[in-house]
Amino acid sequence: MAETQYDVVVIGSGPGGYVAAIRAAQLGLKAAVVEKGEMGGVCLNVGCIPSKAFLHAAEIYTEAKEGKRIGVVADNVTLDFGAVAAYKERVVKQNSNGVAGLLRKNRVDVYKGFGRVSGPNSVTVQGENGEQTLQTRFIIVATGSTPRSLPFAQIDEERILSSTGMLALKEVPKRLVIIGGGVIGVEMATAFHAFGAEVTILEALPRIISIADEEVSDELLRTMTRRGIKIHTNVKVGGVDPTDSGVSVMYTDAEGKEQQVTGDKLLLAVSRAPLTKDIGLEAVGVELNERGYVVTNEYMQTRVPSIYAIGDCVGRTGLAHVASAEGILAVEHIAGHEAHPINYEKVPSPMWCEPQVGFAGLTEAQARERGYDVKVGKFPFTGNGHAAILGQRAGFVKIVAEKQYNEILGIHIIGPRATELLAEAGLALSHEATAESLVNTVHAHPTLYEAILEAAHGLFEGPIHI
Repeated sequence: MAETQYDVVVIGSGPGGYVAAIRAAQLGLKAAVVEKGEMGGVCLNVGCIPSKAFLHAAEIYTEAKEGKRIGVVADNVTLDFGAVAAYKERVVKQNSNGVAGLLRKNRVDVYKGFGRVSGPNSVTVQGENGEQTLQTRFIIVATGSTPRSLPFAQIDEERILSSTGMLALKEVPKRLVIIGGGVIGVEMATAFHAFGAEVTILEALPRIISIADEEVSDELLRTMTRRGIKIHTNVKVGGVDPTDSGVSVMYTDAEGKEQQVTGDKLLLAVSRAPLTKDIGLEAVGVELNERGYVVTNEYMQTRVPSIYAIGDCVGRTGLAHVASAEGILAVEHIAGHEAHPINYEKVPSPMWCEPQVGFAGLTEAQARERGYDVKVGKFPFTGNGHAAILGQRAGFVKIVAEKQYNEILGIHIIGPRATELLAEAGLALSHEATAESLVNTVHAHPTLYEAILEAAHGLFEGPIHI
C-alpha cells in the first residue's frame, strides 16, 4: 500500500480501537487501523465473546437437564464439549469477520503487523512484507492488555492457564482450581462447573467480586456454594507445584491453617498487564504510570498532544464497552466536536456468572463513606412473576439513594438476566434519575425489570408485591 497521510492511525483493533476508527471515518477523517493479530482484539477473540459463548452453552445444557421440572423431558442429555468449542469458534469468526466488514464499509485502511509509535505523528508497522511508516496527524493507542502470571506460578497454557488458555481447552478438566474470585474467576467457575468440572476458587480478599456491593457478593457466594462450587476467601496462596496429573496449590486459609488443593488445571484470574512496552511511547514523551498504564487527561489525550490512548492500556475499568466509549470520546475531541468526558462511577458493570450480576453507580458502603445520608430500597426476585416462570428466583434488586433529593446513587442487581436489566440502571444513573422518576415510570408486566420498580417503591412506603 502506498504511503498515505492519515488524520488518525489507531494501534489495535479491539472494541476501543475499531470503534474509534469507524467513528473517525464517520466524522470525515481519514483513518487506519494497525493490528498484529485477529480483528477484534482480546475481547472478541479470547475474552468477552468466546467466554459468553461458553456461558450460554452452559446455561442451555443446565436448562436441558432440568427441563423435567416444567414438563419438558429429555432423556440422556449429554455435553459434547468439542461441539461447544466449535460453536464458540464460529461465533468468534462471525464477529471478527463483522469487524473487518465494518472497517471496509467505512473505508478504514487496515495494516497487518506490529505497530510502534515512531514519532508524535508517525506509526511504524512491522508486517510480513517488511516495515512501513504511516504519517498521521493523530495517533490513538488501543493496544489492550495481557494476562499476568504470579511470581510462583508462570502461565504455560498447559497446566497453568490464563483466560486465553481456558477458552482454548479441548476437553473439560475433572478438577479446576481458580486463583482469583473476580469477574473472570466467577464466570469461568460458572461455565466449567456446569460442564461437569469440580471447581475450587481461592480468593485473597474477604469476598468474591469485591467491586460489587457487599450484599451482592454475599448472595453470589451463597448461591455458588449451594450449587457445589467450593469458594475460599481470605486465603494466601503460598506456592504452586506441578504433579503427574495436574497442579497442586498450597495456601493458608482464613483461620491461618495450611491447606492444599489439587486440580487438573489451574486458572490464574488475578490481573492483567497493559501492553505498553516496546511500542515507542516513552521515547516520544508519553507518560506511563508505575504500573505501565498510559496516563491521559479526561479526553484520553496524553501529554503529547497528538497521541491519545484508550481501553485496557489506560486501565481505568478493563471493560470493553468503556473502551468503545473512550474511543468515541477521543475521536470527537480530535475532530473538534463537543466532547463529554466519561463519568466512570456511572458505568454499568455486568457479570455473566450464575446468577448474573449487574450494577452501576455507588455501592451502599461507598455512598456512606462519601457522607451521603443514604436510604436503600430492595426487592427479591422471589416476588417477581417472570422470575417464577423461569424458575430463577434467587437474587434481588438493591437501589441506593440519598434522602434529601432522592437521587439514585447506585443500582445493584443479582438474579436472572441481570446483565440485560442493567440497561435501566445505566440510563437512570447517566440521567441523574431520582427515586420518584423510577416509581413514576410504568414498567411492563410480566417482566423481570419490574423488580427495579419494586425496589424503587422500597425507597418510599415499600414494595407492592412482598
